[in-house]
Amino acid sequence: MPYDASLDEKLFSKSWDAEDTKISVSIFSYNKGVKKLQISRENMNAEGEPRFAKLGRLTKEEAQAILPFIEEALTKM
Repeated sequence: MPYDASLDEKLFSKSWDAEDTKISVSIFSYNKGVKKLQISRENMNAEGEPRFAKLGRLTKEEAQAILPFIEEALTKM
């Protein structure tokens, strides 16, 4: 069964913005299934437009900034 975007429901989302990056913590449920936590990163390109990137490693500042979002998301799962 191929992925169908219309079945993907975003139940929660909060983002932390820095100068050149944005990290989002979200909860999704696909086809009314199990709620899952997603953490994603967007970096700004040379034109100032956001582009998705691998989350990779977090700095201490980034981890501290999104930790409250993760804790809030867990209460909604």
